[in-house]
Formats: sequence, C-alpha cells, structure tokens
Amino acid sequence: MAYTWFILLLTMVGTAVFLLVLHGTSLGDVIHERIPDRPRERLFVASVSFFLTFAGVRAVVYAILHQIPPFHFIEVGGTHIHHLVFGIIILLLVGYGWLCEIGIGTSGSSLLLSRLMSILYGVGAALTLDEFALWLNLKNVYWSPEGRSSIDAVFLFGSLLAAGAWGAPLFSSKSKHKSR
Repeated sequence: MAYTWFILLLTMVGTAVFLLVLHGTSLGDVIHERIPDRPRERLFVASVSFFLTFAGVRAVVYAILHQIPPFHFIEVGGTHIHHLVFGIIILLLVGYGWLCEIGIGTSGSSLLLSRLMSILYGVGAALTLDEFALWLNLKNVYWSPEGRSSIDAVFLFGSLLAAGAWGAPLFSSKSKHKSR
C-alpha cells in the first residue's frame, strides 16, 4: 500500500514540477507566445506530459522487474493494481472537469487550470495506454511480444496528440491564400 502512495506522490510531484516550469518560468511565456491558440497549447502540453509519463512509467516498471528499491508492484489485499487504473481515474476526473468547463481555454478561463488539466490528461492517457496490451489480451503481457501492442498504441495516440499540436494549421478550414 505504501507504493500506491509513492506512485500517487510521484505523479503529483511530476505534474507540479511540469506545471511550475510552464507557469513559473520564461519557458511558459515562450510557449504561450509561440502557441497563442489555447487548444493547440493544451495539445502541446498534453503531448509532452504524455511522452514524459510514458518514459517514466516504463523506467519504474523496469526498476520493479529488476528489483531496484524502493520500487515494487502495487498490491492491495493480494490483488495487483495495474497503473492503468490510476490512468482511468485521472482521465475520468479530467473529462468531468472539462464537462464542467474547468480549464477549457475559453476567454476568462484560467491559463493555470488549462495547463493543469492538459498535463493530467497526458498523464492519464499514458498510464492507461501503456497497458493497452492488458486490455487487449486480458492478461499481463507487458514485456512479452504481445505487449508490443501497448507500444504501438502509445506511439499512435502520441502521434495524434503531436499532430494536433503542431499540424493543426494543416487541418484548418481557413485558408490564408485566396483561391486562384
């Protein structure tokens, strides 16, 4: 059970640090200046937090399997709790927050809340999709050949986030050039 609190603490600290970098340093100002469109900024922040979380989770699972302290699997009452459970909970909370129009980026909406919700969305999606192979096979195939489907799902979804953040102008219905 102590590990559960460690993972939650690690997630909260990582989120807070990323949020502090975005909101408390000049990097946040640069991002806001270069990506003034709030939805694109949320996509960018979500994609960065998605890939950072995925890398961090893979490192923690590697440490667990190689018995590197203090890492070990989360067990409650003898039941292994997979990290996709935390991802689903985070995604549900972010979805509910967005339904309540918290951090959606409309005028008057807090930039801080917008960034926080985007970070949490990326974290939740990474925690969930990292165990996509578990959903698909209904058994733990994390490091086996069948586990490759999790990597594929992460890269496909991560690419979608990145394309939304950086390629959004390509999909815009507005044309900067007049038709010939």
